[in-house]
This record gives sequence, structure tokens and C-alpha cells, in this order.
Amino acid sequence: MKYQESAQAIYEAVGTKSNIVSLIHCMTRLRFRLRDESIVDDEVVKQIPGVVGVNHQSGQYQVIIGNDVANYYEELAKLGDFTDGSDDSKAEKSKEKENLFNRFASFISACMSPLIPALIGGGMIKVILILLPMLGWLSEKGQTYAILTIFGDAPFYFLPIMLAYTAAQYFKVTPMLAVTVGAIMIHPNFTAMVSAGKSVTFMGLPVTLATYSSSVIPILMMVWLMKYIEKGIDKICPASLKSILKPLLVLFISGTLALVVVGPIGTYAGNLLSTIILFIQGKASWLAMPLMAAFMPLIVMTGMHWAFAPIFLAASLAHPDTLILPAMLAANIAQGAACLAVMFKAKNKNTKQVAGAASISALLAGVTEPALYGITLKYKKPLYAAMISGAITGLYMGIVNLKSYVFAVPSLVSIPQFVNKADNANFINALIVLVASFILTFILTWIFGIDEEAEPVAATSTETIDTDHQLDSGAQTTTKVYSPMTGELINLDSVNDPTFAQKMLGDGVAIIPQDGHIYAPFSGTIMTVFPTKHAIGLKSDTGVELLIHCGLDTVNLKGAPFTTHVKDNQHVTQGELLMDVDLKQIKAAGYDITTPLVVTNSSEFVSVEPADKTVVTSKDVAMYVI
Repeated sequence: MKYQESAQAIYEAVGTKSNIVSLIHCMTRLRFRLRDESIVDDEVVKQIPGVVGVNHQSGQYQVIIGNDVANYYEELAKLGDFTDGSDDSKAEKSKEKENLFNRFASFISACMSPLIPALIGGGMIKVILILLPMLGWLSEKGQTYAILTIFGDAPFYFLPIMLAYTAAQYFKVTPMLAVTVGAIMIHPNFTAMVSAGKSVTFMGLPVTLATYSSSVIPILMMVWLMKYIEKGIDKICPASLKSILKPLLVLFISGTLALVVVGPIGTYAGNLLSTIILFIQGKASWLAMPLMAAFMPLIVMTGMHWAFAPIFLAASLAHPDTLILPAMLAANIAQGAACLAVMFKAKNKNTKQVAGAASISALLAGVTEPALYGITLKYKKPLYAAMISGAITGLYMGIVNLKSYVFAVPSLVSIPQFVNKADNANFINALIVLVASFILTFILTWIFGIDEEAEPVAATSTETIDTDHQLDSGAQTTTKVYSPMTGELINLDSVNDPTFAQKMLGDGVAIIPQDGHIYAPFSGTIMTVFPTKHAIGLKSDTGVELLIHCGLDTVNLKGAPFTTHVKDNQHVTQGELLMDVDLKQIKAAGYDITTPLVVTNSSEFVSVEPADKTVVTSKDVAMYVI
């Protein structure tokens, strides 16, 4: 149930359907395009179980989840259709205000991110095709090898078609017409004409003999142009004939422009980008590689690494990548090593858990977002260690001219991408970079340390706390949190829900209620009444933030058993009625009525101590926040 509840919480936190224009996801992030990002409270989103962090980037509100993102996306998809982005006039206006760099980064990221699983899958098959023949487990002349080659090549060969679809969604172009134009550009008959090398014309217009399989820029330019072609045809085409004429005209005009004008321009642009970067690297590789490896985490964070797709997606024995993928090897391993060092050095159990999982993701899969957002960027010093290590190993890579012979996200598993029978030294150099990046980053992170938030110090005394006197801990004030309900008081770790039991949201207690009346546990302000009414957030006049969660998983009841008597931003006094709950209805629906009381900002206090009573009423103290 954790995916469903967290997805619901994310959905509500970003403003529900009324604020969501569209939603896609990549390997680690939910990528929302919102009408108004300013209404979203980042701190609330970060507190949702499963969320590693958030990022505002290029017109997207990105919720970083990690490798489990697909499950959250699946639950969010059940809450509404966020794929078409209809009625997005506000979003269009917002996009127009973005600078060109942000708009380009947003475009590249939105189009490339959904393709990452396919590209990783194909790249790893290519790695296997390098490794198995070397081990003597597969013959390069056999049919199995030939078919596996098709598996590995397919995502790259048909890349224009896949990009046509994602770009069509971005530009609101008819998807199947865009896909068809992509298919025209890599049609076997046209490819055969290119291979023949003879002059080709179409209606007297010269057709540039260019190969568009595995290309990126030509199809992206073409779909952008199709946006205006479709709008123009919509204006001039009679409504009675639009169903016939529009597809015909769009396909004819777009196909012609793709082969005669846009495709060649895109090809030349991609070649020019590659030439410029390779020229700079060739003249000053000692400088280019250290800079690229050092700043790769920040480049990946913005999604701008996809701007270099024409270079690294074309990596092969004939044209190896000597810049992007080698830089990513150093950067990815460094992120994993930094997180591993944090896991060993940190004292906070939650930090250790996040760092360990992020380290595995970066080292074995090359997926660095959990590491970047969950640990290194959050604590800064580990990021500095990773960037310094990247610069040092980058200098070595520039000197030895390290090459990647296939596209795969660099990691421990994909290291065979640097293997070439004709250049054994290249693989040895890759191993040196891998080991050096790991050791250097680990040591630097250990030396730099982390400025983590300390866990609340648990009191060791079993004596009742005397709140009328100055405490030995040095705390100046202690807030009494009264029970909002009549019932049995239990420890939070006894709750049958890991989110609360493991205190992911904060420390506190729980109550097994005997009646359905919920009263204010202190004097303060209502921060939020959840739309589903199953939870209320309050902030005391002394700064304690408290979440009252009525039952477990009761968000699924969509507010039916709950009657609220307060609203957001309302000030209440201790003992004031907040809500009435139909406990019988909750039980009949099969849900647990246990009600957690969680101090969501418990890290700001010395300790949260439960009262020594087992049965409480609204006149009894449930816990003390010290």
C-alpha cells in the first residue's frame, strides 16, 4: 500500500488535477509540468515516504524517487490522465517566459527521459555481446549472436521513431503522424538509396543522402516544425474534409521537408556539435576531460548531458566516445563511493539507509539521482569530494585518451563497454579510473565529513518528566501535547505501518481510539486539512508541528467517515473540536483505526517523550516535546 498512499500524497501536494498539466517519469524522477509551481511546498513533498528530494528544473517540477519510480507513477496514473496536457494555456505562457537555455534543457530532458529504459536495455545487451565472446561462451558467427545484435541495435536504430513520439507529446503534435515521419527517414528503401550513393531527387528537389538511424537532432527539429505545419493546415483546411486532407497534407509536407531540408540541417548540426567538442578535446584533452568529469553531476542534474546524445549514442568500435561516457564512468563511481562513505560515517540511521541504497544504485546501475539528491547535493561536502575526484581522474583519462566502444550507462556492471580486443590498454585504463575514482572519493568524503542532522537524543531516565522545572538537558521549554482522542496510548513503533513505526515522518505516539471525537492537542494553527480529511497538520504556538493521521491507509476512503470542523490557517485552542470520525465505518471497510500522532519537525527538538499513562482522554498529556 506504500505506493498508493505516497502517490496520493504527492498528487495532493502538487495541487491535484487542477494544477497538473502533464506527468512523465524517467528512471528515477516523476517529472510534473505544473500550471503554478509556487503553490507547492517543497518541504511537504520531501516528507512524503519514498521521496528522496525535489528539483525545479527547466519548467518541470521533478520529484526524485529512485529506482522504484515506475510503481509510484503507476499509482499516480490511476488518479487522472496527465499525458495530454489539455487546457494548458497557463503553462504555455509560463514556458514562454523561460530563457532559451531552460526551454532547450526542458525540451531535451522531456523527450529523452522516457527512452532511457530502452537505451539502457539495448546498451547492456551490447555490453554482453562484447563480454560473452571474450569468455568463449558465444560465437560471433552464430545465429544467437546475430539475433542478440538485433536486440541491442533496435533501440538505437529506431531512435528517431521513439523520439518522434515523445517530441510529439511535448509539442502537442499528432503522435502517429510524427512517428510516421520518423519511419520515413529510416525506411529500408530510403536507406538503400543512401547506401547506393547515387544522386537522388524528389519532384526535382535534391535529397541529401544522410543516414538518420540512431540520429537525434533531425527528428526533434522536424517534430518542432510539424507543430506549425499542423496549425497552418487547421486554419486553411475545410472542417468537412479535415479528417481526410489534414493527415494527407501533414504527412506529405513533413515528409518532404524531412528529407530535403530539415533532416540534412539536423545532420549537419549534430556533426558540427560533435566536431567542435572533439576538436576542443583533441587540442586540450587534459583540460576538457577534468572539467567534464568534475561537473558531470551538475550536467546530469539539469538533463543537459542529452545535448551530447549524437556523440555518445553513436559510440562504436569505429567511432568510440572519448568524452561523455568516460566522464560519466568517473562521476558515477564517485557518487557511489561518496554515498558508501556517508553510510559508514553517518550516525543518523535514516541517512545510513538512504546512503546505502543510493550507493548500490550508482555503483551497479549507474543511476546517480538517488545519490545526488538524497546525499551528495544535500550535504554538499560529499559532492565536493566527488567533483574533486572527477577532476583528478579526468586528467588521467585525458592523458591516456580513454574510449567507450558502446553506449551503456557506465557502472561496475557495464565496465566491458571499454573493452576492445585491439586495444587492451584501454580496458586497463578504465579499471584504473574506476578504482581511483572510488578510492579517492571515499577518502575525501571521509576526511571532509558531513554536516548531518543529529537524531533526537532518547532519554535514558525512566522517571516522570517534571515540566515545571528547568530540564537537565538544557532545554528551555517543553511543549505538552495533549491527547486529541480518548483511547489507549501506545508507542509509535508498535503501529502496523512501517512509515510510522520506523519514524520516517518523525517521532511521536499513537492512540487506539474509543470514540470518534478529535480535539486540538494544543493551542496553535491548522496548517492543513488533507482533502481526504483523513489527516490534519497543526503547528503549536511554540513551534511544534504535529500530524494527526486518523487510521492507517484511510486516505483510500476519500473522506467518507470524516467530518471536519476546522479549515486551513485557522487558529485553535487546546481542547477545541477538530473533527468527528465514524470509527465503525472505518472498521467495516477493513482499515485499522490506530491514530498516529507524529511530530514532523522532531529533529528540531532534543527529545519526544511519551506520557506514562496507558489510557488517555483529551484532558491528559500524550507526550512531551522537549
